[in-house]
Amino acid sequence: MKVITAAEIRQSLDWASTIQVLEQAFIQDSKMPTRHHHVMADGPEPPVHLLMPAWIPNKYLGVKAVNVFPANAKAGKPAVSGVYLLFSGETGETLAILEGGELTVRRTAAASALAARYLARKDASRLLIVGTGRLSRHLAFAHAAVRPIKSVSVWGRNPQKAEEVAQELRQGGLEASAVTDLETAVGNADIVSCATLSTLPLVQGAWLRPGTHLDLVGGFTPAMREADDEAIRRSEIFVDTRAGATKEAGDIVVPLQTSVLSADGIRGDLFDLTRKTHPGRTQDSQITLFKSVGVAIEDLAAASLVYEKSVLCPAAA
Repeated sequence: MKVITAAEIRQSLDWASTIQVLEQAFIQDSKMPTRHHHVMADGPEPPVHLLMPAWIPNKYLGVKAVNVFPANAKAGKPAVSGVYLLFSGETGETLAILEGGELTVRRTAAASALAARYLARKDASRLLIVGTGRLSRHLAFAHAAVRPIKSVSVWGRNPQKAEEVAQELRQGGLEASAVTDLETAVGNADIVSCATLSTLPLVQGAWLRPGTHLDLVGGFTPAMREADDEAIRRSEIFVDTRAGATKEAGDIVVPLQTSVLSADGIRGDLFDLTRKTHPGRTQDSQITLFKSVGVAIEDLAAASLVYEKSVLCPAAA
């Protein structure tokens, strides 16, 4: 059994190969039960424990155990931590234990980039990142891997943290700057990517220009919202999976409950996009919205890629 560190995961999961392996995971016959979602306390930001199993018959079996502790941010600690267990799909033997935090942020950002490849305008060059957590950096680099991003703006409730993220992006080769006026930043962006733990909408639909792609990543419970109802009304809606988004994502669940959005208003998911049963964006003037909550087959695909690169073929990593 191999213990695979965050550093090894970073080395193995370059954006091109990660996006490709996620696309194949949605195309092929992977299996995933509904994930286990356990709220462990009361309050506005309770800790949550998640279990996410998935398997590819006769190949790989895996499960991710994740803890989300939003209050950690105030102490300067990651809000999300966990581990991934990878098993043989033929014998059930344990193959590897992977550090879960790095695996999660990289597959999450890659899933957003995969969706953007179908939904963002091909000439999208101005990216806005809303949020300053660990995922924000990854989202910027992942989107830049699929679209010709020339400038990145970063907004956060704490301007100092936004500047720190922008500085890291500049060090990574992107032209980036921190911004304080969210309305103006949204109006100037071709892609708006949100990764926050907000329970109140941050992005207002009235701010969105025709042709914008809105990527909502942060909210993973029905109580969390990153965009308002007007954003839902104005957008062509896509999700990672209907089963997950319609039960766990406040940006989808609440509009469904209030009839702002109908079930038929969800145009497609990543299965539809990757299998070409929905073309994605069909007009440059459309506003597209992608809501992800994370799915287990993404973790399995990323973990198996890491295992194959770092253990089976380490020279390829």
